Amino acid sequence: MTDIELLKAARKQSGMSQSGFAAYFQMSKRTLQEWEQGRRKIPEFVLRLMLYRLETEGYATDLLKEMDERFLND
Repeated sequence: MTDIELLKAARKQSGMSQSGFAAYFQMSKRTLQEWEQGRRKIPEFVLRLMLYRLETEGYATDLLKEMDERFLND
């Protein structure tokens, strides 16, 4: 999965709208939209932190593992 696909999968697994997801991470909805549409690149460490928080709080599963596996295979 690409970073964009991981981000979208995380938001969908969480069941949050773009507005809700952005609020949950205290960011602007516009930034999230630009990341999801590929107009701006999400920093890798930010995506990792977001996935970690979502997984530890029970909103998403296995996405951090997916990200780790992708980097191990590169």
